[in-house]
Amino acid sequence: MDDERTGPVTGPVTGPVTSLVIPTVGRPSLRRLLEALAAGTAPVPGPVVVVDDRPSGDDLDADLAGIAIADLRVLRSGGGGPARARNIGWRHTSTPWVSFLDDDVVTDPDWSATLVRDLAGLGSPVAGSQGRVRVPLPGHRRPTDWERSTAGLATATWITADLTYRRSALSAVGGFDERFPRAFREDADLGLRITATQGRIVTGDRAITHPVRPADDWASLRQQAGNADDFLMRAVHGADWRERARAPRGRRTRHVAVTTAGTTAVMALATGHRRTGAAATLGWLAGTAELAWARIGPGPRDGDEVRRMLLTSAAIPVAATWHSLRGAWAHRRAGPWRGLPDLVLFDRDGTLVLDVPYNGDPALVDPVPGAAESLDRLRRLGVRVGLVSNQSGVGSGRVSMDQVEAVNRRLEDLVGTFDVVRFCPHGRDEGCTCRKPAPGMVKDACTALGVDPDRCVVVGDIGSDVEAALAAGASAVLVPTTATRPEEARAADRVARTLPEAVDMILAGHW
Repeated sequence: MDDERTGPVTGPVTGPVTSLVIPTVGRPSLRRLLEALAAGTAPVPGPVVVVDDRPSGDDLDADLAGIAIADLRVLRSGGGGPARARNIGWRHTSTPWVSFLDDDVVTDPDWSATLVRDLAGLGSPVAGSQGRVRVPLPGHRRPTDWERSTAGLATATWITADLTYRRSALSAVGGFDERFPRAFREDADLGLRITATQGRIVTGDRAITHPVRPADDWASLRQQAGNADDFLMRAVHGADWRERARAPRGRRTRHVAVTTAGTTAVMALATGHRRTGAAATLGWLAGTAELAWARIGPGPRDGDEVRRMLLTSAAIPVAATWHSLRGAWAHRRAGPWRGLPDLVLFDRDGTLVLDVPYNGDPALVDPVPGAAESLDRLRRLGVRVGLVSNQSGVGSGRVSMDQVEAVNRRLEDLVGTFDVVRFCPHGRDEGCTCRKPAPGMVKDACTALGVDPDRCVVVGDIGSDVEAALAAGASAVLVPTTATRPEEARAADRVARTLPEAVDMILAGHW
């Protein structure tokens, strides 16, 4: 009796085991990666989702033309950073596993075949599988400071240059924390949350090559912005997060000391305190020289490298200290990341469309202002949408099942397709388990899509919508109308004035 389009479902896996998600900023290396995947000894094991994270620019479809990958999709994320791009990518997939690759790596010829073997038979205690990373360094000379920094990726823990997670594990923890704006610490943060609640992350046999990208003189200085992310890690995971994530300790204490010495020197000399200024200047010079030599000594020591290290070593302590202070302030109240819901279910009459009692005429369907745009915002981010509606007019004979379904089809014509549609045809006194405020429709919609009710939000206009959500274990947002009783609005935890405002709340994490 119900119209259903379900997306991913529970049960035995009959399709691809994993999807591939590749965030990109349009580097030429993306095409090299995709061509390596296409030329592998085995077919790519599932859909390949490229997420273009540039704020603007032409679509990448033309640049990727001719690549022999059967299911290659390109999405836009609008420049929110790699964490957000990866989230958009995995939410648009339906495979049991999701494999993440960086756009500047090259897969080995047998990568696809080995990935399938790595994932085969992994039991529920395992939530993720990490690939092996190879960073080629020059054989004819010592590596530069930048090359040594990149080489650290080969031994990094939970690096998303090549990491596969169970989709259910990603969903349970809300995916990547989008408060990390750069490719730094967002992988360690996710690894800590996954291993704390979802299972182990093991190392597989597959391998990739991560070439060292060219870098300008100031690349290492720009990297200091990552110091702010360390304070988000501390706020969310505690002071011992480095030990648990096996992340090396940096030089922040020494950077603060050098910066303090330099600041003291400037202030003392400016106010005529020459002895204090001279002592502080010596301290600053000593600290800067120590940092410079620590970076120059292991390297090639040629003219360009020495010049680059001297320039940046004078600026790095100040930059690191500034970003540390900025991060400590910005993240002083940071709490756990929840992410977006997997599914938002909408009531129909009074919530998505203007209420026409017992409407059986598709011509009378009139969406509320902003309905289509609001649903599209969710869809673009990979959040699935559904419809759950009481239709007691069927039970009382006022409308037929065919009329209800015709009205639902007309609604889809106007606001877009739903991933799942559920309606209850029973009357108020029939004692069914599906009519709201009973949780039956909400639970059934979640089951059909393989969604935990804890990752679902119900948006409705009366108290029974809220009660059905809470009884099912979901969250709820009430959008009051003239049909809403005052006590229902007072009892609701989350109330929005309009449907677009309700979606704003959900996308802001207030669900």
